[in-house]
Amino acid sequence: MASSVSCVIALPADFRLAGVLAFHGRDAQGVAEQVDGRALRKGLMWQGQAACLAIRFDAAHAVAELAVDRLKGSATIKAQAVADLVRRMLGLTQPVEAFEATSRRHPQLGPLVARQAGLRVPLAATPFEALTWAITGQQISVAAAIGIRRRLIRLAGSTHSTGLLCHPDAERIARLGESDLRGAGFSQTKARALLDLSREIAAGRLPLEAWTVTLPVEEIRAQLLSLRGVGPWTVNYALLRGFGWLDGSLHGDVAVRRKLQILLRAPEKLGEDFTRRWLADFTPWRALVAAHLWAMPG
Repeated sequence: MASSVSCVIALPADFRLAGVLAFHGRDAQGVAEQVDGRALRKGLMWQGQAACLAIRFDAAHAVAELAVDRLKGSATIKAQAVADLVRRMLGLTQPVEAFEATSRRHPQLGPLVARQAGLRVPLAATPFEALTWAITGQQISVAAAIGIRRRLIRLAGSTHSTGLLCHPDAERIARLGESDLRGAGFSQTKARALLDLSREIAAGRLPLEAWTVTLPVEEIRAQLLSLRGVGPWTVNYALLRGFGWLDGSLHGDVAVRRKLQILLRAPEKLGEDFTRRWLADFTPWRALVAAHLWAMPG
């Protein structure tokens, strides 16, 4: 039986909508996410069922509706759970004001942060979606990763009654074979990593959703790093985009190093060691610094 719940969420005066829409609208074909003006629709799995999350933005509010095609048994959608999801996705739980206050006097970063005041990191709908994207995007271009992600969604995603495809959950991917993922464009290493991850989650050994509440960073890091094909960059990126943790060091990210070179006006490319040391000064905000670097022009 179809069911839906709506909620209204107040937005801060410095909310940067463009970044949210750019993140969720990065696939121009819009198979699972569609951006239309100041509105976003996203297909996702809710309690194992196909759902569509629609968010309409005005100057001061986000009006969200989650519509689920078929709820199981006596299951219901709680408005607070939907509001919590939307607040996480929009980065509204991130204490960016504290970061901006501590960084404003830094000679290089301070002016950049002032120009980008209010920047929050948009999150994926689930930690699993963030991890899937991180594995997919390892050492390839964003355009190539978007194409592989699209094929994965078409391969394993459910279709909502609106026509949007829903990003598959771990249980659906766990049922695939390595050859299925290879056919979608994954390398052997990435296919095995994604299958291992999905099967661990499906078996209950990686409680990602519970971790969004408790956020045991070192436990998350240790368990994820124990999987084949999952390294420090993948973990730190997933901690940021999936859990909203703002202190992962993304010194291994090529775009971060390139933008830092521009910020520092360095004549030559910056290495990972230099970038790691430079970011270390901004603990506990290293991932948020990386987000500011991603967002800067150039």
